[in-house]
Amino acid sequence: MIVNKDTTRVEAAAPPSAHSDLQKRVVRVLITGQILGGIGMGATLSLGALLAAELSGSSAWSGMAATMSTLGAAVVAVPLARLAQARGRRVSLATGSLAAGAGAVLAIVSVSIDNFALLLIALMLLGAGSATNLQARFAATDLATSRFRARDLSIVVWSTTIGAVLGPNLFGPGEALGAALGLPPMTGAFAFSLAATVAAAFVYALGLRPDPLLTALAARTVSTGIRRATGGLAILRGNAAARHAVVAIALSHMTMVALMSMAPVHLRDHGATLTIVGLTISLHVAGMYALSPMFGALSDRLGRLPVILGGQAMLLVALTVAWLSDGSQGTMTVSLIFLGLGWSASVVAGSALVSEAVDIEDRSSLQGFSDLSMNAAGALGGAIAGPILAWAGYSGLGLAAMALVAVVVVWSVLRLRATHS
Repeated sequence: MIVNKDTTRVEAAAPPSAHSDLQKRVVRVLITGQILGGIGMGATLSLGALLAAELSGSSAWSGMAATMSTLGAAVVAVPLARLAQARGRRVSLATGSLAAGAGAVLAIVSVSIDNFALLLIALMLLGAGSATNLQARFAATDLATSRFRARDLSIVVWSTTIGAVLGPNLFGPGEALGAALGLPPMTGAFAFSLAATVAAAFVYALGLRPDPLLTALAARTVSTGIRRATGGLAILRGNAAARHAVVAIALSHMTMVALMSMAPVHLRDHGATLTIVGLTISLHVAGMYALSPMFGALSDRLGRLPVILGGQAMLLVALTVAWLSDGSQGTMTVSLIFLGLGWSASVVAGSALVSEAVDIEDRSSLQGFSDLSMNAAGALGGAIAGPILAWAGYSGLGLAAMALVAVVVVWSVLRLRATHS
């Protein structure tokens, strides 16, 4: 048994034979929480851009919605990881979900008092929901064996698809609910977001008992007597596998965000309707999540590095099509679908690498730093994509992003050769 000095909680180390049944239950709980969290985020993400434009008085500020949400996810990534290390996944994931719920409340208040600055704070808190969803995928690896680690992680990633699809369809019902509750226009969906994130918090708090991370840590301490925690940066300095995994995820995410964030602008400039834009982005999101279990299974069967290289190949196809694109819906759809698929393969396999690059006692620190790097890279990609688009067009943006893919490909090939030498 292990005593957590920060919380005076005691977690008994489950026998290895019990880990399989517990892992199955953990994955089911995480799937439920991810669906609810996805609904909470999907119901409000697009509304944030509309509200930012309305409260600021200029559409130029609409992009701040995604920026603040991404920044919020980056800011809370490491604190949530540290909370997981100290108190377990149950407390960490529930806390992140409640923070997102608080963001939904503040968003409604900000519109009620016409306060743009408060809306930005609300969007940052809503970003905690994204960080929670990201860290939930790592919770699926705490008790997983190496044989099924990527598969379990990818199933949790896949479950986000359900909430992401359901969430945007709550705009209409949200307006009806908001009118019935006397809420300001365009804020009714935040009521659904609040309900979904609070429900997710309860699912995590009640369902993750015993806590998977604390159980794994307890088993590790009983078998080895070791219980230490190293910071994310310190891990990267001394661990080549961890450096590669974190960079592969971050650059893949940066590539995806840069192209995806500018796609609606490019489509509208070439005469696409909002319906067409929405359909194209939906197909991209489907590419990001729908096939993640397949990439997880391939990662377990073929290895993490080959799947990362396969993901980079799909990203390269997406960028090449974007480079040669004439702006038509057909070519853009092909590009964005491959962009989502390449992201999915790279992030699923890379996340599995992150989880096995270090021992369990250091895992949450590295995972938190990986999520911080991922969100920071995404924010940077979105920020520089606009100027590149204005200067070189969407084709130039696709060409420029190939440099990011090249870094991951070269590094992955070198790692693959090193592991086989």
